[in-house]
Order: sequence, then structure tokens, then C-alpha cells
Amino acid sequence: MGVSEYINLNGELFPKDSPVFGAANRAFRYGDSLFETIHSNGTEIQFFDQHLDRLIMGMKTIGMIVPENFRDKLKINITYLINKNKSFAGTRIRLSVFRNDGGLYTPIDNTVSYLIETSRLEKDQYVINKKGLKIDIYKDCRKSSDIISQFKTGNSLLFIMAGNYKNSMHLDDCLILNERGNPIESISSNLFIVKNDILMTPSIESGAVSGIMREQLIETALKLNMTVYDDCMITVNDLLEADEIFLSNAINGIRWVVAFRERRYFNKIAKLLLEELNKNAFKF
Repeated sequence: MGVSEYINLNGELFPKDSPVFGAANRAFRYGDSLFETIHSNGTEIQFFDQHLDRLIMGMKTIGMIVPENFRDKLKINITYLINKNKSFAGTRIRLSVFRNDGGLYTPIDNTVSYLIETSRLEKDQYVINKKGLKIDIYKDCRKSSDIISQFKTGNSLLFIMAGNYKNSMHLDDCLILNERGNPIESISSNLFIVKNDILMTPSIESGAVSGIMREQLIETALKLNMTVYDDCMITVNDLLEADEIFLSNAINGIRWVVAFRERRYFNKIAKLLLEELNKNAFKF
């Protein structure tokens, strides 16, 4: 029986279950890595340039050397892997970049390697969740707002802890607090609230991830002549007084929240934004 799926390490294909890393791998040892989670529909990759802009900015911020023609190489290799794995419908692409082996906490080599993985999605495009999410707040660990908080890093213990809390409390998701106690995002998504048809989202300076879908939704709302505040310090009271709450990421688009604690919400604006988002993200 032939190998059914592959991964791509530095432009070379390996069977998906291949042991391609050693014990000295810095992503394993120290979380010395960045990643992007990207949506594609066949070989049509949604918001590729925006993902690469954020990735390259993150690499420069943490002192990684960006390889020559990095963007073009990644586009070619992602497209090749999609074809090789016959991922001709909705696909999740995980692109990881990690510093090469060497050193303890202090690296001796700032060059990088990259890994591309694909997995199939149930839907080709963004679809609103039929059942609203039930959420609450994870309080035991907080996320600091600093020069790396806007990027997706391999140091994900906070989100793992929040995920375990979510499961133990039978929630669909939970919100992460920054060091000042403001809700800034969920386990894997940016946070939006709607009040009186005004769209609000925590600022990047508050510690929120600089989400690709966050930016797309802000642009979409502005095109619809909505009032948008993207520099908010949201509080628990803001959540309780909102008309809508929804979460956004590059894989799901928008997921609307039906319940935060005892409060219940609508999804009118979430549906409207998702409809417009699909028009912009996919070729019909």
C-alpha cells in the first residue's frame, strides 16, 4: 500500500508519520518557533500574503534569519503539498518555522527550518455555526502584552491550560485575560463584540494576536459602513452588555457565541459579516 499523505520539511517530502526531528530540536526544547494556520480551498490559499507578512514580521522580531525568496518558496511548496495530498477541497495548512538546532536558551544559529502540514476540513468555505458557543473566562494564567504577543508561537502552555479548563467546565471555548484582567481573545480566535451595531475588538497592544481574520473582518465591516473600534480594552461588563459576541480565526471565519455565563446573544451582524467575507475570500 502506498503512502497516502505527506509533510514537507524544507522543501522535501516525507511520509506524514516520519520522525523528521531529533531531540535537539529547538521547537521541542524551548518552543523556539512560530506558526501560521492557513485556510485553502483546493490550491486557492486564502490571505496567503497576509499570513506571510505576519510570519516574517514575527521572525524578524525574535531574531530569526528570513531565507532568501522565502515567500515564493513557501507558496510553491504549499501548493505542491496540497496537490500531493489530493487536498482539493477545504484544507487546513499548518506552516511552522523553527530556529535550527544549537545552543541552550541562547541560540548559536539563527537560521531556520520550516514544516508544512495539511489536513482536510469538513467545509470548503466559511460556514456560521448552527449552535452558538457557550463560553466563560479562564483566570488561572494570563497573557502578557509585549513585542511577541501578537504572533503565534510554539510556546502555547497558556492555551493548553485554557483548553483543559474549557473541557472540565463543559464549555465550547473560553476567553484569555491579559495582565490587566481584560479579555483579549479565546483559545484560538480573536474576540469581537457588537453593541448598538458598533463592532469592537481588543487592541493588538492589549496582547491580542494580530489575527489575519481579525483584519479581514475589520475591513469588511468598514466596507459595510459599520462603525468599528479596533483599539478597545474590553471588560467583563462590556461582554455582559453586548448584543453579540463572536470569535474569528482563519480556519472557521466566524463562530458566534450564544451564551456568556447567564447572558444570551444574537448573531445578526456575525451572519452579515460572514456572508460578505465569503464573497471576498473565495472565487465564485
